Amino acid sequence: MALPPAFLDELRARTPLAAVIGRRVRLVRAGRQWKGCCPFHGEKSPSFHVYEDHYHCFGCGEHGDAIAFVMRSQGASFTEAVEQLAAEAGLEVPKATPAAAAAEQRRLDLHAVLAAAAQAYQRRLLLPEGARALAYLRGRGLTDDTIRRFGLGWSGEGRGQLAAELSREGIPPAMLAEAGLMRAAEDGRQATDMFFSRVMFPIRDRRGRTISFGGRTLGDGQPKYVNGPETALFSKRRTLFALDLAREAARTGAAVLAVEGYMDVIALHQAGLAGAVAPLGTALTEEQLEELWRLSPMPVLCFDGDGAGARAAARAAELALPALTAERSLKLATLPAGEDPDTLVRRRGAAGMTDILAAARPLSDALFDMLRDEVGDGTPELRASLSKRLEAAADRIQDRSLAWEYRNAFRAHFKERYRKPPRGAPGRTGGGTALAARPRGLTRPTIAPADAAAERARNLVAILLNHPALLHDVEEAFGTVPLSAPLARLRAAMLEWSAGTEHLDSAGLMSHLTAIGLAAEAAQARSASPNPLPECAAPNAMPAEAEEIWWHFFGLMHRSRLDEEVAQARSAFERRPDAAAQRRLVSLRAAQEALNRGEQGLETDP
Repeated sequence: MALPPAFLDELRARTPLAAVIGRRVRLVRAGRQWKGCCPFHGEKSPSFHVYEDHYHCFGCGEHGDAIAFVMRSQGASFTEAVEQLAAEAGLEVPKATPAAAAAEQRRLDLHAVLAAAAQAYQRRLLLPEGARALAYLRGRGLTDDTIRRFGLGWSGEGRGQLAAELSREGIPPAMLAEAGLMRAAEDGRQATDMFFSRVMFPIRDRRGRTISFGGRTLGDGQPKYVNGPETALFSKRRTLFALDLAREAARTGAAVLAVEGYMDVIALHQAGLAGAVAPLGTALTEEQLEELWRLSPMPVLCFDGDGAGARAAARAAELALPALTAERSLKLATLPAGEDPDTLVRRRGAAGMTDILAAARPLSDALFDMLRDEVGDGTPELRASLSKRLEAAADRIQDRSLAWEYRNAFRAHFKERYRKPPRGAPGRTGGGTALAARPRGLTRPTIAPADAAAERARNLVAILLNHPALLHDVEEAFGTVPLSAPLARLRAAMLEWSAGTEHLDSAGLMSHLTAIGLAAEAAQARSASPNPLPECAAPNAMPAEAEEIWWHFFGLMHRSRLDEEVAQARSAFERRPDAAAQRRLVSLRAAQEALNRGEQGLETDP
């Protein structure tokens, strides 16, 4: 008997593809995916890409999922590959029995029942009886296209309508009850509808198949929202609303964020933020966190700015700590008091929500503030208690190297906030906070805040013009930096040149830029106007110093991304502790530590 599709779906969902492939291929993070040299054909430049649920080689065309990789790389049969991956995932391979076959057929039948119900609800929304529901949805700002895309519908006013309609398609009430659409008959009574007089929201699995529904009442009845019961297809704690749509959006680079409700998700998708999902009326679960991490290594949890939102954020942080790794973490974003994503995008548009996401904080920063608010810090005793709570939080992280990093981050926050240098000590300011030592060779002229970002970007380009050997190590990060048009043209030319050149030297790069008409832009980037470049950007600077200060400037512009680069470099060094990996990790850690100590960048005079 062929294995049930539902089992194979579960196996693939529980199998971290990058980890499986990483045993045989050296992978490096490339944005939301991984890449490396293809194990199936000889190549020097990596063209083998690993995504959330499949791999693809752009060199030889090899393509598949975790099962296919094990079969191809180990010469295993399909059954052997499934058994190996199932054992690692803690799943039991279904036995080929008549009962198993019947159960799988039942699941397929339930999918068909739910699909028929979804169509019935959608049809009813457009009939005269659905006018009130349709007016409600349009009144919430939803377009007809959004209503169709999410499959929204209307249950009907009275009881028994769905059963009567679907009976004409040969679907009995017993199947509706098994699919979670009716309450099973009890004590001789007839089965009753689970949903009536409600706007209907289909709940779909990762593949876009309807597995349940949520319903919202239009009256004053309670509860306002009702979800279908647990069934053979639907588990509330394993499901995220709009997961199928967010999955597709995440593949094209959309930010992944978790919000609270159906309408929040739908409003965000309509505003162009198509990576939004939501739990189903409950606190985020471990299984839902795993789903988020399958979409993105750094999803954003977005909470209301009230007490309930703070408690939800604290619960999510506590839940996430044991599962954090160098490759996956969280950011936390807080909405203004009295706002939710739906109201925010209706009032301020997509830009309003984009600003909230841009201000999202790394988990380490947010957790420090949450514990400080919970414990207090007004006395030495409270500060000592806070210190212990922070240490305990770091101890919950099972990844030991990451736990060490969190302790360092917590201690840096603690020292910056509470510990002042002795009076008269070097570096003491009037406010009692010492300025950190800045990286070697970094000059610090006075620069207007408005010009600081542009000057940092120019420094990043200038360092690479003088030290192009760094291009391969910083390529991914360099590509994310916002640049002016002249600097963007330089970047494109530099990256194209480095991809096709074996020897990355400054003279060769400048000859190339001159040949393609970019000599003036390069000269301006390396000039002493409007401000002199740091000493470490000079051509005669030591490469290690140039690399350190490059990451320092990058960290001032993209702190969270610098933290990700540090984590990736540590992971790479642990996998292969060679000199190049060590050098990169040392440079990144030096830049990160400078920022942790409170380096303020170019805006402040020494």
